Amino acid sequence: MAIIEVTDLVKRYGDHTAVNGVSFAVEPGEIFGILGPNGAGKTTTVECVEGLRRPDSGSISVCGIDPRHDTGELRQRLGVQLQESDLPEKIKVREAMELYSSFYRDPADWRQLVEVLGLGDKLESQFGKLSGGQKQRLSIALALIGNPEVAVLDELTTGLDPQARRDTWELIEGIRDRGVTIVLVTHFMEEAERLCDRIAVIDAGRLVAVDSPAGLVSAVDDKQRIRFKPSAPIDHALLTELPEVDSVERAGTQLVVTGTGNLLLAVTSVLARNQIIAADLRVEQTTLDDAFVALTGRKLENQESL
Repeated sequence: MAIIEVTDLVKRYGDHTAVNGVSFAVEPGEIFGILGPNGAGKTTTVECVEGLRRPDSGSISVCGIDPRHDTGELRQRLGVQLQESDLPEKIKVREAMELYSSFYRDPADWRQLVEVLGLGDKLESQFGKLSGGQKQRLSIALALIGNPEVAVLDELTTGLDPQARRDTWELIEGIRDRGVTIVLVTHFMEEAERLCDRIAVIDAGRLVAVDSPAGLVSAVDDKQRIRFKPSAPIDHALLTELPEVDSVERAGTQLVVTGTGNLLLAVTSVLARNQIIAADLRVEQTTLDDAFVALTGRKLENQESL
């Protein structure tokens, strides 16, 4: 049974429809990604799930609760890390954990939580003195303090440097291992591909596709490409006759072989039999970024180099 069900969700702001008929279900224990460009409707969608915004139409169930009618119970079972979640500059980590712990009927042991999240030596540090990565760790701790069944993490790693981002990814995987279902809102392709069991692609307020990262990619193009520089001339027919090969093209001094199945083994075996060395060999496959472009017709903006 799904732990979150969203059906035909619509949310308008005046004449602008921010979310237009979005439907998806989240299974217990998975990391479910919501991927799309800024302004696509991702945050509005999750704010309706969290009970922070009231949809104009459609239905939502979270842990069997309708966010529109029982927000008090929902707060006890849903942990939220908001896109903008700054604390007062002078509040200490310990004070923030104690305060948030008082909001819940069955809170987690916050002392253990800060240790797990690597903040044990920052209890007396003020929020304003923490690094970007430490602030994100604290926001995760505050989202988990109520022992939630579901945690919603919205653009969690925006603004972090590459190492801090990867450290945060490990924390998220650890949270899932504790049995918490995670909804991860992001516009970072590598983040979605690394963490998510399934991804909902949202663009211009509409749901474009829902599948695993591999499923999204294979639905668009399951071809592989091998690019190499042969050490000697080779008859293309030796490669095109292979059942795994669809095409062979020359790109300057390189050959590009496209196909499916165990393409690499088939091609390298032929080269070895003909005593040809494949220099600078690279195996290229369709990426989630490629799939997003195919599904939406455009690339995500603000992609950072990781």
